[in-house]
Amino acid sequence: MGAKRAVLVGINYPGTKAELKGCHNDVARMRRCLVDRFGFGESGIRVLTDDGSGPQPTGANIRRELARLVGDARPGDLLFFHYSGHGTRLPAETGQDDDTGYDECIVPCDMNLITDQDFTELVRKVPNGCIFTIVSDSCHSGGLLDKTKEQIGNSTKQNQSSRRELGERSDSDSGFRAFLKETVRDVFESKGIHLPHRSHSHRQSSHGGDGDEGSHYIDTADAHVKNRSLPLSTLIEMLKEKTGKDDVDVGSIRLTLFNLFGDDASPKFKKFMKVMLNKLQQGQHGGVVGFMGALAQEFLKAKLDGKHEEELEPAMKQEVHSVQEVYAGTTARVPSNGILISGCQTDQTSADATTPKGMSYGALSNAIQAILSEHGTVTNKELVLKARKMLSKQGYTQQPGLYCSDEHA
Repeated sequence: MGAKRAVLVGINYPGTKAELKGCHNDVARMRRCLVDRFGFGESGIRVLTDDGSGPQPTGANIRRELARLVGDARPGDLLFFHYSGHGTRLPAETGQDDDTGYDECIVPCDMNLITDQDFTELVRKVPNGCIFTIVSDSCHSGGLLDKTKEQIGNSTKQNQSSRRELGERSDSDSGFRAFLKETVRDVFESKGIHLPHRSHSHRQSSHGGDGDEGSHYIDTADAHVKNRSLPLSTLIEMLKEKTGKDDVDVGSIRLTLFNLFGDDASPKFKKFMKVMLNKLQQGQHGGVVGFMGALAQEFLKAKLDGKHEEELEPAMKQEVHSVQEVYAGTTARVPSNGILISGCQTDQTSADATTPKGMSYGALSNAIQAILSEHGTVTNKELVLKARKMLSKQGYTQQPGLYCSDEHA
């Protein structure tokens, strides 16, 4: 048996509009579980929390730890990543008609988003004979390992328009229409206007009338529940505060993140920046740019005033083989050594619960600990099925998922 190493990240976003309660507890419990039950050494576990006790869970720090985790891996090693915090999903911004996906992301404490594509690329680097398990107790987490086989769940099986295979054409335009409807919802949401969702899977994340659904508490069983979704409206507000600028909008989130973080930004956003720069240089000759793309280009024009060439270098040095590479939700080969246990489906929210006695936790993380304490051994498949049953019994609408190859189920 090889080495056992883990990275655990818990983010409560204290003092912000996005504050959660249970993420530090999730990580502390998981750390004890890895040591006491699974034989991990203390020195093999890296913990990043925003409780002020050590390295902060910024985008750059989380990326660095994950790169080290995978970079040092050898055949026979067991790698583990647990994330408790906000998730979000970004609608397409290129303006191309066939870019109708979403990028599912986790939200580091500095808002330097890490995308599903980043995780997919990371897992591809895992050597054969080494297993990398990801537990993400966050919203929209069903999409974090793109194109991996779905063992349990309905994030991809229902052929949702937001997860369409690249190049796939539907007999009608209903898929694209559904995507446009969602995009319009996102634009409204960024202005603080909330439209009710019809899907049953959003009951758990009932929208509050206070202009920020992310901070709405409801009773589920005997616990107060807050969802772990960062609405676009809140993300945009936080980015405005961070940049001191008022021009951040749905069509310019990726460019804002590149401007803020430069070389530390998601590789996918750096590629996006390069594609947008190329579009800008070509003017309108590459075809009519759609609404989101036009927003992004206007924003880019404004930002380029006074920009030095070295500030654009992180984008320009990226290898982009086709514009499809920066499309939301698209990716190529499937990583075979990755296992994703998600808190919910890609279009659902995960719960952050606080009991009347003041104990806070993520609903999925709590279910995992309860199941492990009851059973001697449990497969990934059994764990997720039991978690689904337990959460349903407790009144949660989120449905955990399992994404991996057959041999790892």
